[in-house]
Amino acid sequence: MKKVYKAHILFTKEKERFEIFENGYIAVEDGIVNGVSSRLEDLDAQGAEVVDFGDKLLIPAMNDMHVHAPQVHNQGVAMDLELLPWLQNYTFPEESKYADVEYAERMYRRFLHTQWLFGTMRSVVFGTMHTESTRKLMHLYQEAGMGAMVGKVGMNRNCPDTLTEDVDAYVEGQESIIAEFGDDNALVRPIITPRFVPSCTPELLKACGELANKYLLPVQSHLSENTSEIAWVAELEKESTSYGDAYNRYGLFGQTPTIMAHCVWTNGSELELMKKNKVMVAHCPTSNFNLSSGLAPVRTFLDEGLPIGLGSDISGGHDLNMFRMLVYAIQVSKMHYQMDKSKAFLTLPEIFWIATKSAGSFFGKVGSFEPGYEFDALVIDDAVLHPDEYSLLHRLERFIYVGDDRQILHRFCRGQEVKEPLS
Repeated sequence: MKKVYKAHILFTKEKERFEIFENGYIAVEDGIVNGVSSRLEDLDAQGAEVVDFGDKLLIPAMNDMHVHAPQVHNQGVAMDLELLPWLQNYTFPEESKYADVEYAERMYRRFLHTQWLFGTMRSVVFGTMHTESTRKLMHLYQEAGMGAMVGKVGMNRNCPDTLTEDVDAYVEGQESIIAEFGDDNALVRPIITPRFVPSCTPELLKACGELANKYLLPVQSHLSENTSEIAWVAELEKESTSYGDAYNRYGLFGQTPTIMAHCVWTNGSELELMKKNKVMVAHCPTSNFNLSSGLAPVRTFLDEGLPIGLGSDISGGHDLNMFRMLVYAIQVSKMHYQMDKSKAFLTLPEIFWIATKSAGSFFGKVGSFEPGYEFDALVIDDAVLHPDEYSLLHRLERFIYVGDDRQILHRFCRGQEVKEPLS
């Protein structure tokens, strides 16, 4: 059915500037944007239902490009540890509980409800190594009508026995998920997910690469998050020239669409390999703060033309509100600017573009209101936040910095309004 939505429309077609349509119109048919204009007569709107949102803001929905769904119970816990002890003492024990599918469903419903609250309509998600709990998470995303790439996690070394799975069992479980969720156009799809090099033997990494190639599936993992982790990878993969090259040697670094979280210490040959293979960076500022990992050089990534998105990285990160990630990412770039004045800090249109159109490109034509894009959108009622003299751009900026879920009135994914999922 064809619909036309009327509101103050803001989005970033280009990273340098916002497209702003005051009292504008956007035409949507079968979940796809047909056009956007300041005048209804400019659109092919014959026979369309017109939905008038009045003085509300209409913006693209958020995308969380790196999040660990089973870590929601640990959100805001053990924030005084670095990465490796945090994994051993808190994360692995919590993820072991997901052998119980009933526990998994309870926690995953809580997780999805919080994502919905904050307007996150697409996610790239780590599950656990448990096949049935991962399947349950994918079913819950389907039930909610929210888009996700969900990974059954591969890990078979340097982790508790409760989270260790041999290579054959991993492949069998992964292929059973692929058989059920393998439709390329589905909102919920599998993604090949080796946890990170230290938790995967060469045999498991090879199997992950073969699965990605066989089924043409995307890949996600962690890269150059922490200096101790990088040194550990260098010991384990002595033939690799960098952490990224370790993935590359197993077909897990851009041979199919790939997203790597963090990249705090990425530079030199690793950066060049990412550029060559078009590997996307998932920048996770709160996690990098909390786990004392460092400040990712996002301005460098942007200037070098790398695809970039933002991730909450729950529970290394403490906040599932992706609008907060825009703020934190700008603040990280300002710290870089203090260290190197040749690297300008990120502007609001740049970070909004990163969070929407750039991140959304990992899912296809998502994250913009240009014709042909899937209509993922949020309707924002910011009346309590702004004096009348604020411009539309300042209204959006104020919502990003100080607004919350109470201002989000409607949420759309692929043209369908997403109602509140049961928590």
